[in-house]
Amino acid sequence: MDSAIPGIIGVIHLLPLPGSPMYRATMDEVIQRASADCETCEECGVDGAIVENFGDAPFSADRVEPVTVAAMTAVAYELKRNFPNLRFGINVLRNDAVSALSIASAVSAEFIRVNVHVGAVLADQGIIQGKAYETLRLRKNLDASVKIFADVDVKHSAGIGDYGILAQAADALERGLADAIILSGQRTGSPVELSQLKDIRKKFSHARIIIGSGANYRNVRHLMRFADSVIVGTSVKKDRVTANPFDPRMLREFVRAAKS
Repeated sequence: MDSAIPGIIGVIHLLPLPGSPMYRATMDEVIQRASADCETCEECGVDGAIVENFGDAPFSADRVEPVTVAAMTAVAYELKRNFPNLRFGINVLRNDAVSALSIASAVSAEFIRVNVHVGAVLADQGIIQGKAYETLRLRKNLDASVKIFADVDVKHSAGIGDYGILAQAADALERGLADAIILSGQRTGSPVELSQLKDIRKKFSHARIIIGSGANYRNVRHLMRFADSVIVGTSVKKDRVTANPFDPRMLREFVRAAKS
């Protein structure tokens, strides 16, 4: 595994935040739940954690509301302060790289996930366009060392036009200057196509590649032959439900398999 990026990244799926349709809990409860997931990650040997506003559906195609940025900053700050052994990242759904980078800079997180960094896709939010130009210039202006992990052929979407996955990967790395690319299946929890993973590894032998979905204790060892890092969530949640807390037994089994 590449030590420049966390080898195993657990997803901290936040409960609905203030301002979102499903917000029911208090901010204290949001932080407590996220902290419990981080504690499980730390105890099970996970290297990093990515904080995302999973409970805020439906998601914005572009900028989120200021209250979302404020809430995520508050949560991320607490997690970063209380779990110094985890390497943290931020993902502001659906595609708000500016807010993610701003939060990461404020709390000293290491990386952000950008669902559409280059190109354009059709998703349930409509057409989402990459804004690498804006994101990279903001990072420069902030003088931030935050890494950009960019999805290629991101899940829950369809590409616009005849734009093959190798071309997307090339543009994300060479023109979008992404620090790593993320490969996922079609939906949350669905596995990446192994043939695509192999093709991209062969074509971009020096690129940092992250498995973004579908990894489980049965397949992770094989997937990691072609990748540097893996993001894990649904497959190690209680009852394999994305919104549930981590299952310590399942997560420990996954980590053991990934690091073997």
